Amino acid sequence: MKRRDEPIAVLTCYDVLFARLLEAEGVDMLLVGDSLAQVVLGYDSTLPVTMDEMLHHGRAVVRGAPHTFVVLDLPFLSYQVSIERALESAGRAMKEGGVQAVKLEGGDPDTCETVRRLVAAGIPVMGHLGLTPQSVHALGGYRVQGREAEAADRLRRQAAALEDAGCFSLVLELVPGELAREVSDELEIPTIGIGAGPHCDGQVLVLPDALGLNPGFEPRFLKRFAELGEGARAGVRMYVEEVRNRRFPGPEHTFGEEG
Repeated sequence: MKRRDEPIAVLTCYDVLFARLLEAEGVDMLLVGDSLAQVVLGYDSTLPVTMDEMLHHGRAVVRGAPHTFVVLDLPFLSYQVSIERALESAGRAMKEGGVQAVKLEGGDPDTCETVRRLVAAGIPVMGHLGLTPQSVHALGGYRVQGREAEAADRLRRQAAALEDAGCFSLVLELVPGELAREVSDELEIPTIGIGAGPHCDGQVLVLPDALGLNPGFEPRFLKRFAELGEGARAGVRMYVEEVRNRRFPGPEHTFGEEG
């Protein structure tokens, strides 16, 4: 798709019903993101989510979208401790989760060596640079990365190193648009942007954010493509009202002695 200059549409997904919908509408790739921690499980960051929780939701997505390429985030400390731990975690993602690839954050030499070992074991790996949520405290919060010349140069070097290590794709998160364009042009592998401007080879958003299910979260990079939250609240209000006024269930929802 990158060679054909064909933009890649990616969305996060965490359950079977949305997985079916996204596959039916032609989404190119589904990411079982560790954003699961916040938008599904209610944690205040991605750090608490466990490998078992990621696998639980990854299996549901694979069942719902059996013909779509599915990537699973390796959660915090499931791959940073050692290469052996990374192999075990990524192996579980493939064997127990049934996904086609894993994603991990960072581009330092240790991470690149981990990528090499995973790829050598036959596990496709997607990289992730820029704002890396698992390092949010070390980065000083959720803010754009790579604005200073030194940070931009480091990101370029790490992107090239991850490609050399064998990553098949690279997420760029909260990166200035011009820097994202330069990195995308320099790499042979596709870049997938989130808050990184229009020049990446593809785009990804967190599904509940894109569909208006996460009220109050309105970063500059987000566009809401639907307002499902408003429709859901209206439907729930109507349900509560009809139950309390005994309008539901009606005769058409009630079984008789026959039929």
